[in-house]
Amino acid sequence: MINEIKNRFGQLIADKNWKILKSELSDLEPFQIAEAIGELPKSDRTIPFRLLSRESAKETFKHLSHDQREEIIDGLAAHIDKMTDLLNDLDPDDRTAFFEELPGEVSQRLVQMLSQEEREVAMRLLGYPEDSIGRLMTPEYVAVRPYFTVAQALEHIRRYGRDSETLDVIYVVDEHWKLIDDIRIKEVILASPARNVSEITDNRFVALRAEDDQEVAVRAFQDNNRTALPVIGGDGTLLGIVTVDDVMNVAEQESTEDFQKFGGTEGLDLSYTRTPLAEMVRKRAGWLVILFFGEMLTASAMGYFDDEIARAVVLALFVPLIISSGGNSGSQAASLIIRSLALGELKLRNWWYVMRKEIFSGLILGAILGIIGFVRIFIWQEAGLYDYGTHWPWIAASVSVSLVFIVLWGTLSGSMIPFILKKCGLDPATASAPFVATLVDVTGLIIYFSIAALFLTGKIL
Repeated sequence: MINEIKNRFGQLIADKNWKILKSELSDLEPFQIAEAIGELPKSDRTIPFRLLSRESAKETFKHLSHDQREEIIDGLAAHIDKMTDLLNDLDPDDRTAFFEELPGEVSQRLVQMLSQEEREVAMRLLGYPEDSIGRLMTPEYVAVRPYFTVAQALEHIRRYGRDSETLDVIYVVDEHWKLIDDIRIKEVILASPARNVSEITDNRFVALRAEDDQEVAVRAFQDNNRTALPVIGGDGTLLGIVTVDDVMNVAEQESTEDFQKFGGTEGLDLSYTRTPLAEMVRKRAGWLVILFFGEMLTASAMGYFDDEIARAVVLALFVPLIISSGGNSGSQAASLIIRSLALGELKLRNWWYVMRKEIFSGLILGAILGIIGFVRIFIWQEAGLYDYGTHWPWIAASVSVSLVFIVLWGTLSGSMIPFILKKCGLDPATASAPFVATLVDVTGLIIYFSIAALFLTGKIL
């Protein structure tokens, strides 16, 4: 379908048949237009956009990627009136999000193109701290007075609701614009026209603070079945609203950043495709250097046991098995705990519950791997695939017992480090998989060779 639309657009643009192109654009949904524009050559993308109506251009712009939005703005530079209309018509929260991703001088230049009223809104939104709820909110909502009758409220909604971000919820404010309540539109429609708005309110509502972090909004929407939530100032004044679609974008960005951190890199400020090579290297080099120095301790640990390795070379065969098992179990535990902390399923006070649970999990998982390791050595010895010598049962026992304790240590480390970081006010996602694996690698070797020395001294050591 999109390919057909793209091919059709391309043909009409090549033929310069603007009248038919404009007519066909009017029959399409904004998301279809956006997808088709994205498939066109860069040199042609601005052409169909210039033919859109103001309302259609506004909605289509929302569905474009950031790169495509910049291309459209650049393409409209020679058509100041069209670009000015577009920027003024965009919802304030969408416009703010777009401006934030542009270089400072570019966003300032575009802000100057806004009308006086829209410029004041944009500057107010851009004045809130980065990653605050104030950056997400839009001032486009409908508010009524508590003394309005339902009939007056409905008339007010019909008059001012056309430009509202959402009409699912109506807000009740006093003369000083302090929020009294929010009511669903369904309650207004079903109420008797003669009743006062105050009679259908219960003065119970959930509100966000403009200065709070955007993650607060994500949790608030997760806990409350709402399409929009009000944003208030310190004195309870209604400043704007935040809608669920904006919060979903924040949740996606937060998840992406956590995944990047957990993979052993700093969070990228831009998408992978838009991040310059130098910035990409800088974001990744720090952790790699730290982990490299950490892995040096692994070599030091092995050097400490070089006499044991020299007398029983067979022990070195199981080093990759041992350290990978510990690292994998630690990464598993860290990923589970970090995600649970992010979702609010676990709090700092739950650390003892988690430790107890992970002790039993680690012992069971370690026992499973230990049994498999013992069986593997037994089969290889009996089948003649490798000769571990006459003391092979003790070697198998060393590997099996080591796996139990190393997996236990891995699960405890992986589960407790996120709690420690959170307690210190750091992001738990910083407990990346490579970080946990490196820690368990070093300590795992010490555990392995210590247990091997205990079992094999007087035999092959």
